[in-house]
Amino acid sequence: MSSQDKFLRSQKVLRLATIGKNKTPHIAPVWYLYSSKKIYIGTNTKTQKAKNIKKNSRVGFCVDVGINSPDIYGVMAQGNAKLILDQRVKKIAKRILLRYFDSMGNESAKELLEDTDCIIEITPEKWSQWSY
Repeated sequence: MSSQDKFLRSQKVLRLATIGKNKTPHIAPVWYLYSSKKIYIGTNTKTQKAKNIKKNSRVGFCVDVGINSPDIYGVMAQGNAKLILDQRVKKIAKRILLRYFDSMGNESAKELLEDTDCIIEITPEKWSQWSY
């Protein structure tokens, strides 16, 4: 496994950029799962990011850490996103939530799972990374 893969599996917050009305960027911090070279994000179809992806599948994202050298590292990518709206949603959403909660017995985890009605699946195409 590459250092980039290990990094993406270890981090918890991804900043997702979608393209909104009038080609205006919309950037949202999200919880995610990195698996099989793809990014998965649980959300609701009523969110701005989901609405934007319905209209334009091009997205970008960034995951980074550190504020002082030599501990600064980040990964960015651009790619295509699609909304998963079928029976896989709850299964993937549980995998995402279990990165952040000890169990699905947590009330907040239950509420988030209930509210998740789609998964954003990102297939990254162009990667870049940096470290200082």
